[in-house]
Amino acid sequence: MPSVVAFASPEDMAFKIRQKSQLKGRQVNEIALEEVRALLQFDEDVLRQRRDLLIEHLHSINDFYRGLQERHLVALAKLMNIPMAEVYEVATFYHHFEIIRDGETAPQFTVRVCDGLSCDMAGAASLLDKLKASLSQDNVKVAAAPCMGRCEQAPVAVVHQHEIGHASAEKIMQAVQSQSVQAVVPDYIDFNAYVADGGYQLLNALVNGELDTDAVLQAMEDSGLRGLGGAGFPAGRKWRIVREQAAPRLLAVNIDEGEPGTFKDRTYLERDPHRFLEGMLVAAHVVGIDAIYIYLRDEYHGCRQILEAERLKLQANLPVDLPKIELRRGAGAYICGEESAMIESIEGKRGEPRMRPPYIAQVGLFGRPTLAHNFETLYWVRDIVQKGPKWFSGYGRHERQGLRSFSVSGRVKKPGVKLAPAGITIAELIEEYCGGMQEGHQFYAYLPGGASGGILPASLKDIPLDFDTLQPYGCFIGSAAIIVLGHQDSARHAALNMMNFFAHESCGQCTPCRVGTAKAVQLMQAPVWDTTTLEDLNQVMADASICGLGQAAPNPIRCVQKYFPQEVA
Repeated sequence: MPSVVAFASPEDMAFKIRQKSQLKGRQVNEIALEEVRALLQFDEDVLRQRRDLLIEHLHSINDFYRGLQERHLVALAKLMNIPMAEVYEVATFYHHFEIIRDGETAPQFTVRVCDGLSCDMAGAASLLDKLKASLSQDNVKVAAAPCMGRCEQAPVAVVHQHEIGHASAEKIMQAVQSQSVQAVVPDYIDFNAYVADGGYQLLNALVNGELDTDAVLQAMEDSGLRGLGGAGFPAGRKWRIVREQAAPRLLAVNIDEGEPGTFKDRTYLERDPHRFLEGMLVAAHVVGIDAIYIYLRDEYHGCRQILEAERLKLQANLPVDLPKIELRRGAGAYICGEESAMIESIEGKRGEPRMRPPYIAQVGLFGRPTLAHNFETLYWVRDIVQKGPKWFSGYGRHERQGLRSFSVSGRVKKPGVKLAPAGITIAELIEEYCGGMQEGHQFYAYLPGGASGGILPASLKDIPLDFDTLQPYGCFIGSAAIIVLGHQDSARHAALNMMNFFAHESCGQCTPCRVGTAKAVQLMQAPVWDTTTLEDLNQVMADASICGLGQAAPNPIRCVQKYFPQEVA
C-alpha cells in the first residue's frame, strides 16, 4: 500500500511561520524604539527613505548616550527598515562610534589624545600615560587617537567634543571635572561682516547675469589653480568636465583633512567661512549643481557649529536661489579623505574606495555626475575671479607659479598655516615664515607632504616645494603638510609613526594594504631592518593596493632606507 503523507493545515503552517519569525535575529526592545524615535524626531517615512542618513543618526545616538548600545542599534535598524548587519558594520567601521556591549556601561566622557608625529614629538606619549593613571577609574575612557588637525598646537586632546590645544594633564582633568566638554567656537567673520566687506557680490553678479559663467570658468583655468587636497588636478578643467555631464549634477566638498600634519582648511574655516561658501556657490552655479554635500571631519566640532549657523544665515538672507546644502559629519576615518570613500560615507556606508572607472565625475554621489573639491580650492575662487587669474599665477619662486598654504608643525619657533609662494624651499619657509628652528634644535629632516609624502634630509633643503618637484626624490607635496624634525629626532621613528597610522586607518578592503601595513609595522620595530623583505612588501603595496593609502604607505620606509641608512642598519 502507498504510504500516507500527513499535510499540515494552513492554520498550522501560518502559526509555525509566525513563531519562527519571532525567534529570528535580535528582537526590538520597545523602550529603546521609543528612545531612538524621540531622539531623532524624524517622520518614520523619511527614516525609511533616507538610507544615506544612517551615519548622522548614529552620531545623534552616540552623542546623547555616550555610545551605541545594541538595543539602540536594533531599534534604529527597525525604524530605517534596513538589516541590523548593515547598521552594525557601519557603526563598527568608524573609530568615533563607541560600541557598548551587553553588560557594559558607557563612559561618562571619552578623552582622546593625539599620537600623530607632531604631538608625539611634543610629549603626547607621557601625557597619555598620566591620563590613564589618573582618569581611568573615574568612568572616563582615555585613548590614543590619530592626528586631529591641530598640529600647530601640539600636543592636542579632545574631551568629548572640547578641543584642547597645547594640552597638559592639568588642563584635561580640569575640563573633565568641570564638565567643560562642548566645542570651542572661535571668533570669525560672520555673514554680516562678510557682506559689509563686499562678500557675495561676485555670486550675485553671476546669478543676475551681469557676469558670464564662461568668463568665470576661463579665469579658473587661466589661474592654474590645482586641487589643494593633495591630488592637484586642475580645478577649472574639473569644472568643465562635470559641466559636460548630464543633469542632475552634485557637488561634494571634502573637509575631512585627515592627513597627519594638515590643518590649513580648519584654520581658514575658523577665520573666514563665507569666503569658502561663496566660492562653493560660484562653482555650483557655473557647473550647474543641484545639491551640495559638505563632508566635515568629526574632530572639527567648533567648525561644524560655525557652518551650521552660517548656512542658516545664508539661506535666510541671500537674495538668490540656492541649491540644497547638506552638512555631513565624518566619524573618524582617514580613508574618507579619498574622494570615492567620502562619497560612500555621505551615502551612509562604510568608507571604502571605489574601483575606477567609472570616475565620480561621471558616476559619483547617488549615481550622479559629481564635482568633488577640497575646501581650500573653493576658498580661493572669489579672489581669483575678482582680482584676475594673474593675481594668483603671479606669485611663485624658483620658476613655479601660484600660492600655497603650508601647514607647518614640528621643531620650528612659529608653527601654523603659512601662505607663501609656490616653489619656496623648506630652508626659506623655516627662516622667513616660521622664525627659524626652536631653541636647542638643529634642522635634521622634514616631511614635505604629511604622512604619505615621504621624508627628506636637511641636505635637500633647496628643493622647490610644489606639485611635481618632489617626485624625483621619492616624495610629493600632497596637501603641503610640512613636519620639521630636529637633530634630536629620528627619521626612523617618524616613519614608524606614519606606518602605525596607515595600519590603523586602512579600511581593510584590499589585502595588500590591510596586511601590508600591519606587517611593515612589525618589521620596522626590529633593531635592524630587514630591508629586502621590506622592499618586497613596499612593491606589493604600491602595485596592488586599491587606493592611495596603500600605494603611498611605502614612501616613508623607502625614504629612510635611501636617505637615513645609518638609522636602520
